[in-house]
Amino acid sequence: MARRHEVSDHQWEQIAPLLPPQKPKVGRPAHDHRRILNGIVWILRTGAPWRDLPERFGPWQTVASRFYRWRKAGVWDRVWAALQTQADARGEIDWTVHFVDGTIVRAHQHAARVKKQ
Repeated sequence: MARRHEVSDHQWEQIAPLLPPQKPKVGRPAHDHRRILNGIVWILRTGAPWRDLPERFGPWQTVASRFYRWRKAGVWDRVWAALQTQADARGEIDWTVHFVDGTIVRAHQHAARVKKQ
């Protein structure tokens, strides 16, 4: 059973195949992806600084490093696209309802003075 702010077994089964290999072709094996992912989820859900990450997720530097490396490598974009495709194939997404309306996105306070071209 997953703790609060951690991925469930079902969620992990869907996400695990989409992540980079646990053991790279060269070099030492990476820390457990699930533990790292749970640390990333904990940070994103709580809004806490990296340094406040509980020890059960491993060194905060390792978790932060993995988050930023995966972001740079496009892992998060691929995971999101794959999960969205799977949900759409199961009929779980109603495209007439799921959208972002630009009228509710607030502009930065300095955007009001930007000159139009």
